[in-house]
Amino acid sequence: MIPPGRRTLPVLASFLLLAACGDRRASGVAYDGPYAPQVRKLLPKLEASTGLAFTRAPVVEMRSRDEVRGFLEREFETGRQASQLEVQGAAYRLFGLLPDSLDLKQMYLDLLTEQVAGYYDPKVKKLFLVDSQPDDVRAVTLGHELVHALQDQHFDLDSVATSDLPNDRLMATQAVIEGQATYEQLTAMLGEGFRMPGGWEMIRDQIRDNSQTMPRFAAAPFFVQEGLIFPYLSGSEFMRAFKAKYPRQSPYARMPASTEQVLHPDKLLGDSVDAPTRVRLPAPAAGQVAYRNVLGEFETRLFVFQHLQDQATAIRGAAGWDGDEFLLLRFPTGEGLVWLTVWDSAVDAGEFYQVADRSVIARFRPKTYRPLGETGKLYPDLKGRAIRVAAVTVGGRPAVLYVDVPAGVETSLLPLAKVALDAP
Repeated sequence: MIPPGRRTLPVLASFLLLAACGDRRASGVAYDGPYAPQVRKLLPKLEASTGLAFTRAPVVEMRSRDEVRGFLEREFETGRQASQLEVQGAAYRLFGLLPDSLDLKQMYLDLLTEQVAGYYDPKVKKLFLVDSQPDDVRAVTLGHELVHALQDQHFDLDSVATSDLPNDRLMATQAVIEGQATYEQLTAMLGEGFRMPGGWEMIRDQIRDNSQTMPRFAAAPFFVQEGLIFPYLSGSEFMRAFKAKYPRQSPYARMPASTEQVLHPDKLLGDSVDAPTRVRLPAPAAGQVAYRNVLGEFETRLFVFQHLQDQATAIRGAAGWDGDEFLLLRFPTGEGLVWLTVWDSAVDAGEFYQVADRSVIARFRPKTYRPLGETGKLYPDLKGRAIRVAAVTVGGRPAVLYVDVPAGVETSLLPLAKVALDAP
């Protein structure tokens, strides 16, 4: 689940305050705007680290915190992703990833207003810096957003912001965009082959623990926190792997199709590409389809972790993911969810069936269930909900079906024989 736009978060920048190295060759463009000495230093370094050249001088302007909030409010009114927040939020609440009482739009507005240190707007081709930031944070933000300006001169970022990609693929795309900006900014500062002391996991833990200076971030649901961090940190790791395999090449000719390929770069950059299966669910026997999308391996991990609170189990349970689709359904008595995941092997599917079932038990504490053969369970009344979890076979592939509907609604509402499985 992705909030609108691309912007640098001080939550990240505060851990990347590193001294820049010496000058390199001059850039081919002249720059005379705000922070000219810093920008002139950065331009040739970013060109050298990315292998791309600025075709025109970037445009840098300052914005107040109030002006940033106004920009965010407009994004939430006009952005494609923002327009889907209501139905997205309803689906993620049924997954148990968001609390029922959360006002998702208001939370993102408050959170991003707190967090944004700068942003690049591809619609107007300008880079904006928040004027209330400390000088050291602004220096990091400037380098990051200059990479976005450079990206946009070679790869249309606005087309990504307005594209109709499934959530999982869009998140993978944003991981390349933000990951490249983070990685190349650090390369420009520290040189090729830099290492982060303690690694990205240490930075992730420090970000979560830094609640005194980031109260909105600290109060956000874990799912939201991880979704904000993922493009920067996991995207940086992907870019490190990409550059090791394809030095001086642009990643945009070899973009990941899923968060699975971001988390496991060898599935895209190895000798053979492991592309996800496209799952297309048919119309259910009951209920109106209000929304459909793809969770992907990353958010499947978060689903498991949310309910079992065990990172190793979440990583292992989501490993072997090969595709999924979920439907948000509306019934006269409430909303429901149908989610079908496809797996690399029967072992992977069996393991996910077990952790999905354990997630239901941990979340609802059911007193009883109805067995559905050897590989399925029906929980008929969980606080007014009925949930079915079953290991199934679809198109000859091992799969797991998860259904959550209002109590009294039939849970066998998806015609499995009509599920379509295609290459992406």
